[in-house]
Amino acid sequence: MVKETGNEDIHVHILDLSKPRDVYKFGKSFSESGSLNVLVNNAGCMVNTREINEDGLEANFATNTLGTHILTRTLIPALERTEKPRVVIVSSGGMLVQTLNLDDFNFEKLKPFDGTMAYAQNKRQQIVMAEEYAKQYPKVHFATMHPGWADTPAVKSSMPDFYEKVKSKLRTPEQGADTAIWLAICDKALEHPSGEFFQDRKPVAKHLPLAWTKSSKEEQETLMKRLDELMEKFKP
Repeated sequence: MVKETGNEDIHVHILDLSKPRDVYKFGKSFSESGSLNVLVNNAGCMVNTREINEDGLEANFATNTLGTHILTRTLIPALERTEKPRVVIVSSGGMLVQTLNLDDFNFEKLKPFDGTMAYAQNKRQQIVMAEEYAKQYPKVHFATMHPGWADTPAVKSSMPDFYEKVKSKLRTPEQGADTAIWLAICDKALEHPSGEFFQDRKPVAKHLPLAWTKSSKEEQETLMKRLDELMEKFKP
């Protein structure tokens, strides 16, 4: 990347988002030492077997939801030190088939276990999280987005049957990243309200027509409360 950009002031931090204590420690340390213009929450996973980590958390939830939450919360001070700070969460159109579920974060009731549905639930949680962050942190612009189905190693490994059927129609990784980059750097993106869901640089619906997927104000606040409780539990 240094060679490609000519910028030698590039630093790489390696972090496992499935380990909440490590995420908290990193975010806290970064916020104490510097500022941040943009956070793009793109790291995620779709684990197709139910795996419980050493902290008692299901792998998809630990990475996609709790890891994203802890990283975002701990980096808010660093973001608020800059002008026009932004947070972009790479969600998925798969969340359209899911209603927010507050009773089964670890997917104990999802039988048989389905990694695709677990992932979709996590992505619905991310949509709600961004809406709530937007209310809590007005200085920061939050957005979620769907990159469309792109030809990436993650899609190929997590959804092999799907990949084989549609690989000729998939977007390139660059096309998939376009809206996330636009949300991260373009002033035009800031003209949209914080907390919106985007695809192809345009805000789009978070629910299908006539779908029973909307959650109440109380349910959304409960999600954030429970995530904050977990965050506190894993505080180093």
